[in-house]
Amino acid sequence: MIKKKIIITGGDGRFATVLKKSNIGHKFLFPTKKQLNILDISSIKKNLKKYKPKYLIHNAALSRPMNVHENNISKSIDINIIGTSNIVKVCSEFNIKLIYFSTGYVYEGKKGNYKEEDPIKPFNNYAWSKMGGECAVQMYKNSLVLRITMCEKPFTHEQAFYDVSTNFMFHEEVVQIIPKILNVKGILNLGGPTQSVYDFAKKYNKKIKKISAKNKFPAKPSMNISKLKKILC
Repeated sequence: MIKKKIIITGGDGRFATVLKKSNIGHKFLFPTKKQLNILDISSIKKNLKKYKPKYLIHNAALSRPMNVHENNISKSIDINIIGTSNIVKVCSEFNIKLIYFSTGYVYEGKKGNYKEEDPIKPFNNYAWSKMGGECAVQMYKNSLVLRITMCEKPFTHEQAFYDVSTNFMFHEEVVQIIPKILNVKGILNLGGPTQSVYDFAKKYNKKIKKISAKNKFPAKPSMNISKLKKILC
């Protein structure tokens, strides 16, 4: 396998921490958010000129706590929409393949089994901010949008929804898939088998408590991952 040079934004984040510990080949570069500021185009250009990567995985984002996207929309817009747009601008200038970490929550969450071609309708501001990033990424054809539902291992919460079906997978599983999708373009649903959050969490924590989403969270945001399976087989 020819090792590719790949730069990761959000180099000091949770996913990057897992990726650093992996042994999947390729040369990964992990500039911190101070070294590569996605809100500063000159900072992005400086890093890409310095490292000359063939790929950029854009993982830097504002995610938790979810209520920050409701209470501070300016910060959410800056990081997840404007920051992503800046990354797209520079990647397109240097013709660098861009892989963007979006979210499966851009789907409405009412019917489940969503395919990549299905209409999207985010149900909260976090998902809207990630969709805003998608809009910029999809203008650049040398790109891949990953709609992911991933979480930390072990499952960090003491409670889990029994009435929400989704496709959770751990960071470690996503890391193993990355080398196999580097050259894929377009949009790709990335997740595990469809199951309730509770069923997923219980496999790793027998003491997890079962709770209801009580209409505060869509019941069926699950994605169809048949396209992913074809790529991996």
